[in-house]
Amino acid sequence: MIGLDAIGVAAATLPAAVAVHHARDRGAPTRWRNAGFWGIFALLLGAGSWLPDLVDGCLVLAMVALATLGLRPADVASSGADRRRADAARLGAWLFVPALMLPAVTLAGTLLVGDGRIAGVALIDPKQVTLAALVIGAVVALTLAVVLTRPPRAAPVAEARRLVDSIGWAMVLPQMLAALGGVFAMAGVGKVVAGGMVHVVALDTPLAGTIAYCVGMALFTMVLGNAFAAFPIMTAGIGLPLLIRHFNGDPAVVAALGMLSGFCGTLMTPMAANFNLVPAAVLELRDRFGVIRVQWPTALMLLAFNIAVLALCAFPGGWR
Repeated sequence: MIGLDAIGVAAATLPAAVAVHHARDRGAPTRWRNAGFWGIFALLLGAGSWLPDLVDGCLVLAMVALATLGLRPADVASSGADRRRADAARLGAWLFVPALMLPAVTLAGTLLVGDGRIAGVALIDPKQVTLAALVIGAVVALTLAVVLTRPPRAAPVAEARRLVDSIGWAMVLPQMLAALGGVFAMAGVGKVVAGGMVHVVALDTPLAGTIAYCVGMALFTMVLGNAFAAFPIMTAGIGLPLLIRHFNGDPAVVAALGMLSGFCGTLMTPMAANFNLVPAAVLELRDRFGVIRVQWPTALMLLAFNIAVLALCAFPGGWR
């Protein structure tokens, strides 16, 4: 059955290909450093669940050491700017089809194979159907892009390396920070946060608890870079014991609006590299934090909206 381990192996193919491409580039001054960093990342993605925890931890420390020494990008030979312009003029709007195939295949797989069964046979873990569909969508999109543009054989890997080098070590932040959030949750950080909140702010009304929960979700997400990592901490510390149990809040409303408040924090932090730093690198913006500067006013307005909706809708007996 296809589960999270198989999906991890599929995800590892990208950093593995980048590592091999770096290792073969004899003209790059830091090729072995770069190859080692992305090779270790690929090993953790593909085989981390089978390795002892101590080995995984040592590999993460090795990645930190290599990133500290510096991952200097080098020029990569690809299909060339002239060819890309010619392909853009020839294909026109068809260039968007591979990109659109990714969400289309993911959505179709999620809706059509929700229980993980294909032709009556259980092939996919029901909990991982969406991720499996995402992997299939990526393969379909890549295949279609190659068929449409017909680039040189090495171009896909070369372009992957160019993009990965432009982002740098920040590419691994989502995985690292999500793991850190899991460690925090297991260590009981949520209870410590709740205790600190109670001593600083009087959480004696649903409105006060709502503000503390939503603002805390946004702030923790800004620190961890991932709302999914912040959610168990703040929900275990404030959402569940205070808003749901003490004030009888609707669990669905509390959880949904709490997560949305965390996403507001995502819009305002460079720690969410895949949302805020990657677009700046891909678009080659002069201001590395330009995306965040544009997003933060909207994020604050959305946070205030989430607080108001949660306070009004989660407490059927009144929120004052």
